[in-house]
Amino acid sequence: MSAIWRELKPRVGFLGVGWIGRNRMEAIVRSEQVQVVGLCDPSGDAVREALALAPGAKCVESLDALLDLGLDGLVIATPSAVHAEQSLRALERGVAVFCQKPLGRTAPEVRRVVDAARAEDRLLGVDLSYRFTTGMRRLHERIQAGALGHVYAVNLVFHNAYGPDKPWFYDPRQAGGGCVMDLGIHLVDLALWTLGFPAVEAVSTRRFAQGRPLGSREEGVEDFAAAQLLLGTGASVQLACSWKLPAGCDAVIEAAFYGTKGGAAFRNVDGSFYDFTADVFQGTKRERLSTPPDAWGGRAAVAWATRLAKGGRFDAEAERLVDVATTLDRLYA
Repeated sequence: MSAIWRELKPRVGFLGVGWIGRNRMEAIVRSEQVQVVGLCDPSGDAVREALALAPGAKCVESLDALLDLGLDGLVIATPSAVHAEQSLRALERGVAVFCQKPLGRTAPEVRRVVDAARAEDRLLGVDLSYRFTTGMRRLHERIQAGALGHVYAVNLVFHNAYGPDKPWFYDPRQAGGGCVMDLGIHLVDLALWTLGFPAVEAVSTRRFAQGRPLGSREEGVEDFAAAQLLLGTGASVQLACSWKLPAGCDAVIEAAFYGTKGGAAFRNVDGSFYDFTADVFQGTKRERLSTPPDAWGGRAAVAWATRLAKGGRFDAEAERLVDVATTLDRLYA
């Protein structure tokens, strides 16, 4: 009976099984929602570690060979430059997609993928993982329920004292941008998602590379950016993100919301990339909503796998991916 049950589970492949892809594979395997039947990665070491998690999977040498395994779903963890193209190829063969962020380097790339998912009626997910932290989930619930009243100010920060270790991140043609594309995408998504995706009416941005102001994307990738978004609700959103900032710790991460009835904040603990607290405020009083530990890293992937196992198809919520990408384009304009 167990063998029959395994065959009934959706067949999923992994394109890219480096650290992030392997982490998401581990979470999905542990969830037991799908069966991992194939993987593809040019690194022999990465493949060996991935096969230890899914020993029954077949290792192949190309995306086409992976799709030829008869997949129901594909998890993509490859360089940003190829996300849109690889997602399109999978969707056009009737395969659901879960992709690392960004889904595309520009809003038109993201639009093409979302349109393909709609046309093929296939499930589409992107690993905007901070939505799935316990702290942000609880803040989202409180804010949507009106606990803060009218939210008029948002402050978003993501400073990474290190920066990426792969050369393609520093090529604007491959990455689509620098710290805004890598880190700012999470901040924009958290602000819009938490507030119910209001219209973004105006954007102003300053981007820098080693202290030098940048104009167009083609000039180079930014390692520091500061921006202001004015929303249709009247709210003002302040955003700052960076790579290799001398912050005195590994990371500074915050999403704070202030309204007419109170405030709320999601903040990392002691410079950690993984540990967060969430609080709501009334004047000088504080109510703590969540504390570490919180194993949130693979939750977005597991949520996608669970929906796939339940027969999930295209969800109009995927249109919000275009909203985030459009805002990012405006930050680079």
